[in-house]
Amino acid sequence: MNELGLPNLMQVRAFVRVTEAGSVSRAAELLFRAQSVVTRAIAELESRLAAPLFERHANGMRLTDYGRCVLPRAQRVLAELGSVPQVLGAPAVEPLYLFQARRLEVFVKLCETRHMQTVASHFGLSQPAVSSALKVLEGGCGQALFERTPRGLQPTSASQDMLFPIRRALNELRHIDSDLSAMHGRLQGVVHVGALPLGRSRILPEAILRFTAAHPQVQVITNESPFDLLATELRVGDVDFVLGALRPGDYASDLTGEPLITEQIVLLARRGHPMLQRQLSLAAVREARWVLPRSGSPARFQLDACFAAAGLAGPRPVVESADLAIIRGLLLHSDMLAAVSEHQLAHEIASGELQRLPLALPDTERAIGLTCRNGCLHSPAAAALMACIRQVIAE
Repeated sequence: MNELGLPNLMQVRAFVRVTEAGSVSRAAELLFRAQSVVTRAIAELESRLAAPLFERHANGMRLTDYGRCVLPRAQRVLAELGSVPQVLGAPAVEPLYLFQARRLEVFVKLCETRHMQTVASHFGLSQPAVSSALKVLEGGCGQALFERTPRGLQPTSASQDMLFPIRRALNELRHIDSDLSAMHGRLQGVVHVGALPLGRSRILPEAILRFTAAHPQVQVITNESPFDLLATELRVGDVDFVLGALRPGDYASDLTGEPLITEQIVLLARRGHPMLQRQLSLAAVREARWVLPRSGSPARFQLDACFAAAGLAGPRPVVESADLAIIRGLLLHSDMLAAVSEHQLAHEIASGELQRLPLALPDTERAIGLTCRNGCLHSPAAAALMACIRQVIAE
């Protein structure tokens, strides 16, 4: 997060309303505020962002290039917060009780930790201050947001309904500084990448090395959770994009995949494995000891389908794992077989430590690419890292 903290939400609201109205006086009427209050809000936001957002003219306010840069992100913030009454089934009025960033951060952290003192310590607040923030939110939405139980605070259905748009709004707010920095040719901030197995062994490390060498002010954080968890993080903006095997069957209408390369599953074994010297068939390898992807994963489904097409049941795994370090260790020190994408263990194959069995697995091609949330406005740093990933794959 920026050292200055997040931009002030009420000031962001004033900025958007002045833009829409075209003048401070008209915006003041819409906001039911004095013109001096709106003027001060704009001036303080410009000071906070260190950028002039408007050119002042006798006939109104005209956006500068900086203002045009900030506007799309600011509008998204207001749209996300403005959607909360609808998801709660309340009248569609502007939820002013949400326009305080620290209050929203406290709410999100309470949903995560479910413990008031932990949240107070995290933000350097007193426990009464956390309770007060929660009371304002509950008073604003007219519903209880947490229930006290022996296991701590439990979020109510209202909390769960409003959590996603609030998290998205906070993430949009966090990107405003990096948007402006990019206008000066400097990328900054943090890029959160969801890293699935097919992307994180070779493609992502190479792209990160190139990217961070060119943009040393940007930090990259990878998240190696299963796809279902990454999809949730993607939907709320906590993950910028996911790299790995595309899963179109698991996408809802709000996610989309961009295929960049296709890979076929191959069978790997250690150097000197007895099966390397034999004429192989699916029936023969089926009886081996296997380390396989987890049941229900796309790779496992494809492998089982390959055996089923030959009239055979899929192999029974001794170990199920998606962790490449575990798979590598098991293969190097036993006679186990693994079914993986070739580039996942490319270094070991190139060195000869692991070798491909001479048996093709038909119809096991998988597309590897980027998964994003439809309509999202990527931060400049995230967009640049995605471009770097495309370049690595193209080469």
